[in-house]
Amino acid sequence: MKNPETPFDHKRRSFLKLSGLLGLGAASAAFLPAEKAEAFLFGAREFKVTKTRLAMGTFVAMTAIHPSRDEAEQAIGLAFEEIDRLNGMLTHFEKSSAIGSFNATGKLEQAPQEVLELVARSLYYNRETGGAFDITVKPLIDLYKNSFAKSHQPTESEIDRTIKLVGSENLHFQSGVLQFAGSDMAITLDGIAKGYIVDKASEVLRANGVSNHLINAGGDIRTSGLAAKGKSWTVAVQDPAKLKEYPDIITMKDGAIATSGNYEIYYDNEKLFHHIINGRTGHSPHLSSSVTVVAPTVMDADALATSVFVMEPVKGVQFINNQPDCECFVIGKGGDISRSKGWQV
Repeated sequence: MKNPETPFDHKRRSFLKLSGLLGLGAASAAFLPAEKAEAFLFGAREFKVTKTRLAMGTFVAMTAIHPSRDEAEQAIGLAFEEIDRLNGMLTHFEKSSAIGSFNATGKLEQAPQEVLELVARSLYYNRETGGAFDITVKPLIDLYKNSFAKSHQPTESEIDRTIKLVGSENLHFQSGVLQFAGSDMAITLDGIAKGYIVDKASEVLRANGVSNHLINAGGDIRTSGLAAKGKSWTVAVQDPAKLKEYPDIITMKDGAIATSGNYEIYYDNEKLFHHIINGRTGHSPHLSSSVTVVAPTVMDADALATSVFVMEPVKGVQFINNQPDCECFVIGKGGDISRSKGWQV
């Protein structure tokens, strides 16, 4: 069946975590320009406007359904500006950012409200997941990255030494001030910030009159209202092994979905060391290939997908079954599939 809404074939930075069907054609991400814009007219009073560009280290695509092409394009432009503003604050790759400054000095006074919101939510999930979600794992990520850059696999003694720098209980958060209890600690908001930024971009679109839209930031997806011709948005779960078309396809109106997988960023060919790390063991979990979570916000879906991946399938699905308004779809290491009890079928 011909379907004009096909996802990106990700070739630039491993695979897309999750593909939204955005009407961009079957273009390969490796050959997409830094910015791509399209507009289609459906009937007399409905434009479908899509703009795609690089942001937050991935391709971000926004699709708006609106009577005015110009108004839709203006709103999308403002939403991208919000993405850039927030990413500049929350990235740990820039020393001048709020998070970069905090990691460098160990203290952040008068932290921006956005940082406080994300750290507070991160500490909440750290408690809720029994430590499965932990933003203080950055020293371990750095150990992995720096070791494999020198063709060296981290030893157990190196991992054990680095684990001592990890632990959200050593991140003090009081009266708008963030501070580490010890030196050489650092945080990464990579497991939650992208979802938060997508949520904020969606708020900008709605505030500017574009209530019908979909945002796909490398697999962190927010849907609002309806797609073209009054239909629901269609979202496909990416196959980590790329052996079949899609493990599942669901429809959404107002919702949020995110995926974490060991195929996104990994440091060795066997994928034993990848960017998702259990801060309690110092190792990457291996029983899942990908975890997809539907939640009320992309921020929550993002954090929960990482958490379930660390928990591993059985415990992770049980955890999601007890989370209100959340569902999950887990692809195991061998390709076996587990679903929460309310996953859309």
